[in-house]
Amino acid sequence: MKQSFLVFTCLLLVMAGFSQAKKTAVSKPAAKPVAKKTASPNLFKNNLDSTSYALGVRIAQSLKAQGFDNVNMSLFQKGLTDQKANKAVLLDDAAIQQCFTRFQQTASEEKASAAKKEGQAFLAQNGKRAGVVTLPSGLQYEVLKAGTDNTKPTLASKVKCHYTGTLINGTKFDSSVDRGEPITFQLSNVIRGWQEGLQLMTVGSKWKLYIPADLAYGDNGPPNIGPSATLIFEVELLGVEN
Repeated sequence: MKQSFLVFTCLLLVMAGFSQAKKTAVSKPAAKPVAKKTASPNLFKNNLDSTSYALGVRIAQSLKAQGFDNVNMSLFQKGLTDQKANKAVLLDDAAIQQCFTRFQQTASEEKASAAKKEGQAFLAQNGKRAGVVTLPSGLQYEVLKAGTDNTKPTLASKVKCHYTGTLINGTKFDSSVDRGEPITFQLSNVIRGWQEGLQLMTVGSKWKLYIPADLAYGDNGPPNIGPSATLIFEVELLGVEN
């Protein structure tokens, strides 16, 4: 499945490149493409030559985007040549799939490990700031605004909140504030960092929660977050239904 996805993505990128070139030609019919100077001005003898080169560029871009930026080019070329010439390939379909699975699993583990270390370092420094409280679980919070009453939610409560979620590098990945509509949900149905943090908040308060990876999504973070990411949420508790 992942092998097919890789090939399909390569083809999509190639076709997108051709489509974009076609659109440019249509929108500016009088413009003449200017080729970049190269060390070998006669490298492209015809359109098939330039198209072949363009195909290689698009495939390389796709490979890099998917983490295959350290490909052994000699073996990559051999695989292309063997398949194109209908020669017997050195790996059967099962072995090929296993290669992709193992590679992507290793890459994911390495990314998760790096993110976890980065998050731990961030929390260690963040916990030293005045106003930041670190709980035994590792969750950190900072009070931005005090609540208007003493009502606190429990795990059985439905809560109404406004929130903005960011990664520790400042990248915003979700925000009810940007959507202009608060969210209401069962507190027991969200990540553990929210469960613990919101039970300490009172209605009307606004806190900043710094959530370690193991209290967030762990190694199963969605694509816009990634594995083992430490998360930051600005949360305003607007209401509680017990």
